[in-house]
Amino acid sequence: MLRKLMRKKTTDIQSLNERMELVKKRQIPDHVAIIMDGNGRWAKQRKMPRIAGHHEGMKTVRQVTNFANDMGVKVLTLYAFSTENWKRPKIEIDFLMNLPGEFLNTYIPELMEKGIKVEMIGNMDALPAHTKNAIEKAMEITKDNQGLILNFAMNYGSRIEMVHVMKELAQEVADGKIEADAIDEGLINSKLMTAHLPEPDLLIRTSGEVRLSNFMLWQLAYSEFIFTEVLWPDYNEDCMLQAIEEFQNRDRRFGSLEGDRKG
Repeated sequence: MLRKLMRKKTTDIQSLNERMELVKKRQIPDHVAIIMDGNGRWAKQRKMPRIAGHHEGMKTVRQVTNFANDMGVKVLTLYAFSTENWKRPKIEIDFLMNLPGEFLNTYIPELMEKGIKVEMIGNMDALPAHTKNAIEKAMEITKDNQGLILNFAMNYGSRIEMVHVMKELAQEVADGKIEADAIDEGLINSKLMTAHLPEPDLLIRTSGEVRLSNFMLWQLAYSEFIFTEVLWPDYNEDCMLQAIEEFQNRDRRFGSLEGDRKG
């Protein structure tokens, strides 16, 4: 029985590696954004506290980050904590605020070895000092890395982001720095927190929920969406590979009649 299981595991690994090589020959999404959902339900199914699900989800972050880096994805944005998440119970919020420090302090050596660069979008100033310090430290240590950008959306809300952009542009018009007619998509893009990043090619949301939850509403205009029933702690390399395979089979039109399928 043990030998049979070992043979199956070896076959599964070989199959995954073969699929990875095939996928790499086609167009890889430059920017993948993920709404990591289902930690609480994962824990509830196992009669465990919600925080246990969040901790297990942290392991998935590591797994998916390494896989995305290996596949040649340039940016991986993870929706870690929304501006609405402050409404959750204090004990859960406190735990979530400790996770960035635990994750980054544990895996910084691995991130450095793999050349992964840590970034963040969201209001960092509103985070607890220890959370902010952990993220800033990781960003400083990894700032010269040339591999995947691991971009955490932390205390992030897209509507607030857009309001800040509108206020900034309105002030520039009032100050005579720009004309109102000069405001276009390019100028708005330049004011976003993601101005230096490509727009997401692929959005993945786990746990079966089918909504954006105030996440990158402007940036996702032409992204491909994939919603999966898999809970975030159960999401793995095979799930991620399936998502990229599906992305490669989509016919991206960007509003035109001709698709953008390549490879």
